[in-house]
Amino acid sequence: MGKNYHSLARDIVKKLGGKENITEAYHCQTRLRFKLVDETKVDVAGLEALEGVTKYIFNAGVHQVVIGTHVKDVFEEIEKNVDVSASGDPSSEKKGLMTTIIEFVAGTFQPVIPALSGAGMVKAVLALLMVFEVISADSQTYYLLNMFADGVFYFLPMILAFTVAQKLRCNPILAVSVAAIMLHPNWGALVTAGDPVQFFDIIPFTLATYTGSVIPILLVIFAQSYVEKFLNRVIPKSVELVFVPMLTFLIMGTLALAVLGPIGTVLGGYLASFFTFLSVNASWVPAVLIGGFLPIMVMFGLHNGVAPLGVMQMAELGYDSIFGPGCVCSNIAQATASAVVAFRTKDKKLKQLATSGSITAYMGITEPTLYGVNLPKKYPLVAAMIGGGAGGLFAGLTNTHRFATGSSGIPAILLYIGDDTMRFFWNIVIALIISMVVSGVLTYILSFKFEKEDIPEVKELILEDTRVISPMKGKIIPLSEVHDEAFASEALGKGFAIEPVEGQVVAPFDGTIAAIFPTKHAIGLVSDTGVEILIHVGLNTVELKGQYFEVLVNAGDTVKKGQPLLEVDLKNIQAAGYETQVPVVVTNSPQYSSIETITQGPTDCQEDILAVKV
Repeated sequence: MGKNYHSLARDIVKKLGGKENITEAYHCQTRLRFKLVDETKVDVAGLEALEGVTKYIFNAGVHQVVIGTHVKDVFEEIEKNVDVSASGDPSSEKKGLMTTIIEFVAGTFQPVIPALSGAGMVKAVLALLMVFEVISADSQTYYLLNMFADGVFYFLPMILAFTVAQKLRCNPILAVSVAAIMLHPNWGALVTAGDPVQFFDIIPFTLATYTGSVIPILLVIFAQSYVEKFLNRVIPKSVELVFVPMLTFLIMGTLALAVLGPIGTVLGGYLASFFTFLSVNASWVPAVLIGGFLPIMVMFGLHNGVAPLGVMQMAELGYDSIFGPGCVCSNIAQATASAVVAFRTKDKKLKQLATSGSITAYMGITEPTLYGVNLPKKYPLVAAMIGGGAGGLFAGLTNTHRFATGSSGIPAILLYIGDDTMRFFWNIVIALIISMVVSGVLTYILSFKFEKEDIPEVKELILEDTRVISPMKGKIIPLSEVHDEAFASEALGKGFAIEPVEGQVVAPFDGTIAAIFPTKHAIGLVSDTGVEILIHVGLNTVELKGQYFEVLVNAGDTVKKGQPLLEVDLKNIQAAGYETQVPVVVTNSPQYSSIETITQGPTDCQEDILAVKV
């Protein structure tokens, strides 16, 4: 398997434009996530054609490759060849406020989810042992198991301090140490005693408990990131190793206990009041919204900003009714829709994909099902959203909540055991049955309308020998002379390059416009004979964001050989400091036995340059 992962990892990096094009790489439960130098170097079709890749997604500046449950193995292979920690200065990237907030929240909470999930399942096991009277509440086993489960929640501020510091690029160890001040037993003793506390008899410290809290530590480490950077700037390098940590502890310890911690506690109280208000007056709203629209949130990455609300509610009130119930209803609805597709389809490959995807979705991981089955076929996604919303409605109306954070599949029902009545457990079971029935029945009914399209008569495009003309007037040079390794190494395909003397770009053959990049500097075409061509005007011209480019066609247009596609202001591009070499590459080169350049040197526009042979 390791060898297969190695090949897949190598191919993914290649399709992303090579390791030089990757500035940052990381992963979640099912997706590889990349930040790139030049997005136009991504071979989307090639990526999605790789065996082992379910879907490619570009969202909020991040290139996501949906892999599935073995994403960690693939990422480990990528780590061996790519410096995954290398990245440009994030502060230099222009991002919207919402994107920034979602990225911060996701980067802070996502690394913590496995620990919270594991602890949550230990809590569920403990609850089961209590329900079936295997152990008693006064036994040492209960005491120890409760300790195993509560450890991560008790010290949650320290864990979050580490992840927040990583996201804000300050020292994680110093951040954890500052959090330790807030959780120190001596501070707990002062809070329990209840006597007023003053620092140097001047600065009053507000008595508050920070174990298991969320908002206070977010505020504290946010402030620490600025304090630490300031200290690193003003303290001489020769003594910063000692004085930066010392002053950080003194400043942040004081700010944490006197100002930021109390503010965070008050904000947490307001948040708890809001959660309580929802539970009393509109308990169905969050569960319906999450249950119905979670797949859409996942597609746009918005779930990363919503899921932490459940963690915050758990920290403030001891339970989660905001995210958990709706999430598990949505996942089970998606799994059921995929299972029905597997039952109905005659396509063996789709049947296999839908079957395996539904199994993983029933366990709480839905991306393979969402991107591999439900979204491409559409009608199962609609059925799953309605089913998830229906189950969420029941869960919300019965004010169902879970007592621990964990997976959002069938095993998650154990997380709803936490009271003497078992009512939340039975409520979530009923909600999931509703989700399954509604989603399954709707998918089955809709399949009679849409599944006839399952095996359409596909008119297979037969590849033929093709002559490719020069899309610009200028000097023809080999790709090896292009000052960009991705093109020069032929990683993106074989072809040629032009040093243009005129700015008009024309169609190199009869065909269709496959893609026009948002920055207008690159156009993808497919010939009527199957040749896929990328015309990339200039090097690093993605940075111009469309300036000096005028597009004359639209994606999907049918074009004739020699038809103008693009007008380029070469003079101003050069004046802006960019090279104007134009690589022209056959992106489906492996499908051809021979791709040869017919001529070199000066050429008129529309002269045959490339011979492509099947």
